Amino acid sequence: MNGTLVAGVATLAPAGAHARHVASDADCDAFLRDIYERYGPLLVRYAARLLDGDWHKAEDIFQETAARAWKHAGFLGTRGEHLRPWLFTVARNLVVDHHRARQIRPLELMPVEDLDASCDGTDSALTSHVVREALRELNEQQRTVIRLMYFLECSVAQAAGHLGIPPGTVKSRAFYAVRALRKALEQRGVVGG
Repeated sequence: MNGTLVAGVATLAPAGAHARHVASDADCDAFLRDIYERYGPLLVRYAARLLDGDWHKAEDIFQETAARAWKHAGFLGTRGEHLRPWLFTVARNLVVDHHRARQIRPLELMPVEDLDASCDGTDSALTSHVVREALRELNEQQRTVIRLMYFLECSVAQAAGHLGIPPGTVKSRAFYAVRALRKALEQRGVVGG
């Protein structure tokens, strides 16, 4: 009975690959296989949740996480209790890197059939001109807050720091600036009233 209990406890305890220094290729392979078996489904689910359900990308994130664990197997093999947090941190960092890269990269190409052949940019140029004219009607404070928050995409806190005013004042100015801009655009027929 005592042998059965010890065997049952051994299956719940961290695998031997975590408890000893990983040196040989066989040990690295066992270490990696253990990661796939113990953490694979958990890490893929975690990454998919952070990627809004993109399971394919989540699997890629897990593959890269496992590859990084394999690179650091010598270090991680001796730190069994810290392996799980390390894996989840690496996966989260890879997802953050993926989101940042998506923001920088241009939009993916779309099929030619989906393109609007009639769009030559004239409407966009005219709208930009009308918006610039409408912005000139606003006072300097309103123009500045719109420029900071909507063109430069500053947060309320960043705009407040730049202007040297409280965040509540920035929110108030932004509200009234957008309202005044909408009214000016309605007078020009750009937005409906």
